[in-house]
Amino acid sequence: MNGGAYEANMEGNWKFQLRVIVSAQLGSMLRGDPSCAAHVALHDVLRRHRASALCQYDVFAEYVDEAERLGPEQYPLYEWTRDSIGNPEKKPKYLETFVVYVEDEAVYEGRIADPLEAELAELVDHDEIRSISRVDTNPANYAGKR
Repeated sequence: MNGGAYEANMEGNWKFQLRVIVSAQLGSMLRGDPSCAAHVALHDVLRRHRASALCQYDVFAEYVDEAERLGPEQYPLYEWTRDSIGNPEKKPKYLETFVVYVEDEAVYEGRIADPLEAELAELVDHDEIRSISRVDTNPANYAGKR
């Protein structure tokens, strides 16, 4: 969750992150396997795009652990992230959301996100893969949401 990765370039070209929202059952099968081998179609799409998917809860927990090891003052989202994963009402949401990384990057240009999102959208069956979401790095979209 490197804060610098979320900055836009001088032209205001925002970067994007895709997230795959899955059922609780599929989420437990996918956790710990960034290749998502437990879901063949998802695995194939990710492979074609040199991508992987990590459980958002695990990504948040790793951020909190790192902040606690190195000093929370260096991590501006530490308290929010710690509170979020500690909230029992939010935990299921984070366990069912998988952040898509492309070549180990959490955010990427639209030319990369667009075709990947289109292929992922074809997998949505509202049963195992419930939806695909797309977020951008435009800070204006997050004003007041912390």
